Amino acid sequence: MTQKIRLALPSKGRLQQDTLELLQTCDLKVSQRNTRQYIARIDALPQIEIWFQRPADIVRQVRNGDVDLGIAGFDMVAEYRGEAEQIIVIHNALNYGHCALEVIVPERWEDVNSIADLAKKTQTAPPERPLRVAGKFRRAATRFLNQHKISPYRHLHADGALEAAPNMGTADFIVDLVQTGLTLQGNRLKTISGGRLLESQACFFGNRNALKNKPEALAVTRLLLERFEAHLRAQQHYSVIANVRGNSAESVAQKLQQWPELCGLQGPTISPVYPKTPEQNGWYAISLMVHKSHLQTAIQQLRQVGGSGVVVLPALFIFEEEPERWRLLKETLAR
Repeated sequence: MTQKIRLALPSKGRLQQDTLELLQTCDLKVSQRNTRQYIARIDALPQIEIWFQRPADIVRQVRNGDVDLGIAGFDMVAEYRGEAEQIIVIHNALNYGHCALEVIVPERWEDVNSIADLAKKTQTAPPERPLRVAGKFRRAATRFLNQHKISPYRHLHADGALEAAPNMGTADFIVDLVQTGLTLQGNRLKTISGGRLLESQACFFGNRNALKNKPEALAVTRLLLERFEAHLRAQQHYSVIANVRGNSAESVAQKLQQWPELCGLQGPTISPVYPKTPEQNGWYAISLMVHKSHLQTAIQQLRQVGGSGVVVLPALFIFEEEPERWRLLKETLAR
């Protein structure tokens, strides 16, 4: 019997919803018989076994080899990946779950607006009562604070409602994830210049030993990576089809190549239109990919070169010859 490849996904919250949506958009819908079960499957890839876990546990289980692959926020990977380099980040930017890990202080600290200011404040605190910092990212916080000479301080572990700690008096400042900043404003807190530990979003990672020693795990990894890359690339583009009048395909190409927005990924595809009557000769159908931010400009330029009947379609996948991240993964495994 073929051994199943285990893929761990977030078990709840917005991160789970966005992960399942990504997989479904990539034609890899996750099927779960019972929402209370922690195991599921992907019908299109029967060799994969899905396990729903908490993000921190996903990282630990991939690190320990209990599961082969995982998707979680990079903040969790940075905190729990360990020092043995058993985790390889395969795709670091799945384009959801965006946040940043920040040093956060009370607004009433008017003299603390930078990481250097915080260093001065910790150094001038009474020796018998060093400043207290609360947060669940102890590894990342310790490394960052020590690097910036924030000393002495006392680290307090806390999981929930960190924003309340400075105003309650249970901590002097915190290290926590920030998305919009609205929660900080509501609790009279602020970030400081130079106080960002890392930027995070959802990422795809795997166990080094599994990727090196299980060919079936590496094959699944390539398939998932190709789908993710092709989908994320397609999200940035529209497929544009139009008719353009010209004397030849070459003359139409010359018209289009005057405008960078009309050159497509490698160049436009041009083919003759076969009209119903001879007097309609001289039309060519063009097809090209246009970046979403350039769509209106591209339509105006098509009109200037005589384009008509412009059709704009969403792109589902844009596959490259070989994704750059796949090449980098192979290089990493070869070391």
